[in-house]
Amino acid sequence: MKKILPVFSYIFHPLFISVYAGLFYFTLFHDFYVIEEIYLFLIQIVIIMVLIPISMFYLLLSLGKIDSIMAEELSQRKIPLLINCILLFILTQKSVTSDRIPELHYFFVGGMFSSILAFLFLLLKKKASLHMLGIVALTFFVIGVSLHIEISLLYTIAACILLIGFVGSSRLAMKAHTLSELTLGFVCGALPQIFFWPFWL
Repeated sequence: MKKILPVFSYIFHPLFISVYAGLFYFTLFHDFYVIEEIYLFLIQIVIIMVLIPISMFYLLLSLGKIDSIMAEELSQRKIPLLINCILLFILTQKSVTSDRIPELHYFFVGGMFSSILAFLFLLLKKKASLHMLGIVALTFFVIGVSLHIEISLLYTIAACILLIGFVGSSRLAMKAHTLSELTLGFVCGALPQIFFWPFWL
């Protein structure tokens, strides 16, 4: 099991959570958009939230600012978190806007505030698990969508909760985080999503 658990850290790396949220949303609401729109939104999400951060990662790696994609050291997390906040701001202002896709818009706005919270904890010399932050934010987004459309997504929500356990166990097994850091990540991921529920539910 210890050999399998690290896989969850890579599959559910924070970089990919935005893509998973987009795929989940358009799977449910594909009837409301033409296929070209769906592809356009997903491509924009992939470019802004995956490809640009990966490019920035290699730039920071070449400059010696970080030493791995996991960025375990406190000092190595500040710049990636700031970049993430900027990219989420651009995404919510120029692509996934509140008038076009309010549900996804506020998910990403919540993600931006989650990153801000994680950054503030860094300033206090406390590390929040970004893996936990991401999977928890996704879980609360799924719960919010279920409440929004008034359709039971019990199995999907149960699967997300199970994934929270696997991701948390993965981070502990890899000795990347302590239980308190996972708890901070949970709080940073959940609170902004719940806070923005009234804006779109």
